[in-house]
Amino acid sequence: MEQRHEARRLEVNGIVQGVGFRPFVFQLAARCGLKGEVANTSAGVSIHIEGAPESIRHFERELSQSPPPLARIVAIVSRPAPPGHYPDFRIAHSRGESAMATLISPDVAVCGDCLAEMFDPAERRFRYPFINCTNCGPRYTIIDDIPYDRPKTSMRHFAMCARCRAEYEDPLNRRFHAQPNACPACGPQVSLWDDRGNEINSEDPIRQAAELIRQGRILAVKGLGGYHLAVDALQPAAVARLRRRKLREEKPFAVMSPDIAAIRAYARLGPEEEALLASIQRPIVLLAKADPFALAAEVAPGNRFIGALLPYTPLHHLLLAEGFTALVMTSGNLSEEPIAIDNADAFARLAGIADNFLDHNREIYLRSDDSVLRRAAGETRFLRRSRGYVPVPVFLKRPLPPVLACGAELKSTVCLTKGSQAFLSQHIGDLENLATYEFFQQTIAHMQRILGLRPELIACDLHPDYLSTRWAREQTGAAVIAVQHHHAHIVSAMAERGIAGPVIGVACDGTGYGPDATVWGGEVLVADEGGFERAAHLACVPMPGSAAAIKEPWRMAVSYLQDAYGDAWPDLGLPFLEQAGASNVRIIREMIAKRVNSPLTSSLGRLFDGVAALAGMRSRVNYEGQAAMELEMAAAGEAEQSYEFALEDGVPIRILPAPIIRGVVEELARRVPLPVIGARFHHTVVQVFAEVCARIGRERGLKRVVLSGGVFQNARLLAGLIPALEARGFEVYSHRLVPTNDGGIALGQAVAAAAQLKKA
Repeated sequence: MEQRHEARRLEVNGIVQGVGFRPFVFQLAARCGLKGEVANTSAGVSIHIEGAPESIRHFERELSQSPPPLARIVAIVSRPAPPGHYPDFRIAHSRGESAMATLISPDVAVCGDCLAEMFDPAERRFRYPFINCTNCGPRYTIIDDIPYDRPKTSMRHFAMCARCRAEYEDPLNRRFHAQPNACPACGPQVSLWDDRGNEINSEDPIRQAAELIRQGRILAVKGLGGYHLAVDALQPAAVARLRRRKLREEKPFAVMSPDIAAIRAYARLGPEEEALLASIQRPIVLLAKADPFALAAEVAPGNRFIGALLPYTPLHHLLLAEGFTALVMTSGNLSEEPIAIDNADAFARLAGIADNFLDHNREIYLRSDDSVLRRAAGETRFLRRSRGYVPVPVFLKRPLPPVLACGAELKSTVCLTKGSQAFLSQHIGDLENLATYEFFQQTIAHMQRILGLRPELIACDLHPDYLSTRWAREQTGAAVIAVQHHHAHIVSAMAERGIAGPVIGVACDGTGYGPDATVWGGEVLVADEGGFERAAHLACVPMPGSAAAIKEPWRMAVSYLQDAYGDAWPDLGLPFLEQAGASNVRIIREMIAKRVNSPLTSSLGRLFDGVAALAGMRSRVNYEGQAAMELEMAAAGEAEQSYEFALEDGVPIRILPAPIIRGVVEELARRVPLPVIGARFHHTVVQVFAEVCARIGRERGLKRVVLSGGVFQNARLLAGLIPALEARGFEVYSHRLVPTNDGGIALGQAVAAAAQLKKA
């Protein structure tokens, strides 16, 4: 009897290019005895298979259940097809199509197989710092367009030698169609330079660079998504010199160590942190310092935490293998500027910081800073989502029209939506200078190109003076919708968690423009995707000096004291006032009284700042959020009681800070230890927002609470508020896939703007 014969066409969408997907399909088809072809397209991967029906069913099961490690299949559409009468199964050339829907893999760490080769003297890639295969290496930062083929990457400048070409064309080789494939004979090369742009002749630039670091020199190292500035983390003088030159007074530096054992010398970590550190994404992971701390104190002064990461490029492994416990690996830039990626730009901008440059001649097309994560409240949380995770999309519950969301001002990211996928960009930075603004524009253009779309709708922040808002307003050909900052925060968390409103949204941060032209930041909203109502908020106080009050928290302390005590507070004799200076305090009091350059703020972030200054911890900050972070770190133990607090009924409910401030002042007068005051203040904030949510929940019949905003980077606050709300019967949702700070706000803008457009 003649055997049945069937043919099918499979269209596979997802991260399926540059990850060994076609050789996987080739080998799977061979095992199943099938014929046909597989090809990359601008929509993903197209497969034609023909053979016995049961073999085709087995092929489809294995395809969906056991793809290559770096692949992520979003959808497989299988349809009957006419037989092509193929003589065998083959890998066809890539095909360009009009529907550009492919997903690009992020840059990932070098794999174990490649590392073993690189450290094997018998291998031809021994000590070659650009070794890679289909399971590892650069992707997003070297691609210029799709389909993801070598001519559309920065590897197009390097013609493969015969041996590399043979690997590239062999479907059974793990380097089959690995676009960055190269070797010492044909690929990129490393070079060592001084700070005047003179190349240093060296048989082994990496070993010589390591020797320079041992001598205490600062090295600029070109990596995957940009330059790092590196010094030996065990040398206090070298670290201090890097701080002075980089203009980074106190903000902690990240450090890179060769392995987990080395990290244990200076940090405490559990199995979850170990798994994060060793993941293919290789993020910076925030860890509690070990006691004693084995690194130079200057690495993270006055901080109980240290950001650590493992090497992720072959060059990093070679450098760390020269006997270092840890190297400071901080972004190659001056403070507030974007990371350098171009060789000439690096020399121009970093020559005043770095003593030497360890360069290479493979171009970086798009900068991408290291991602930063921490464990908090039992979950992994993003502080910065960038290299290793971008451009993996957030998958939405419902498809949206093409929307471009421009983010806010600080921790800028942008977001593009395509159907039910939301593509949040890598970290761009603070839009406070021309270089970052240009990077913002470049990122938008690059994402539109590789996603193959033009937005029908542009979303931006409500603040009229943000550069991102101004850029959005200047565009033509698409509608523009402004989304209120805290509404966007809440919708961002709703979108990533796949829930629809209405919900109670607790949105707490430092600064956000309110529709009433005040500075919001301690908000409880009743919200859905398309709109919100301000149900409660922290009562407003003046913010003397506006932005100056962010950099000098003692100003907020004065404002809260004036609110709590009226004109009587100078008699309290609080020590922090001496540091501020009598004349400065008098000026601030006059500004508050006359409302001169003193916008009203409901910000919980500013309340944290004010309490930190009251307690004498921090009158001036050197980086964003420093005072609040130090207050969190100072808190110790479990507070059994909270300070008194008051809620003023109405719509919206007003949370009065005055009783809390008076409670802090009374305990300072009794010389209660700072760790106790810090713990009690955190506990009070937890009780306040839990009680407010309980009232709103009863009145509105709502049982879901969503938490978002930069204040929820505070692990103590998050770990306290979630169980407090759950004890009151709420389902609580917080961020897991995108940052709770402004780095995640573009996602919420995109979803909220699309919902508003639909309502209109």
